[in-house]
Amino acid sequence: MSEAQVTKNTRTLVGRVVSDKRAKTVTVLVERRAKHELYGKIVARSRKYHAHDENGEYKMGDLVEISEGRPISKTKSWVVTRLVEKARLV
Repeated sequence: MSEAQVTKNTRTLVGRVVSDKRAKTVTVLVERRAKHELYGKIVARSRKYHAHDENGEYKMGDLVEISEGRPISKTKSWVVTRLVEKARLV
């Protein structure tokens, strides 16, 4: 079997790092677009996740992929798996 078939089928999300102040943790804002239940308009819904960043390599503004894992702390059960896009300098 290949490596992709061996790994578990875990949820992955892509979001932007909005805080990197905590040690070994980044806060990732994940936005999704959903249809409003009553009015049918497409609205933006967002949620923040605390994700584990062992080496502290991801900074504010980076677009990252996070995957679900075992609980690491009270609020943290996601791990940053890869960097999708580096933050642009303004």
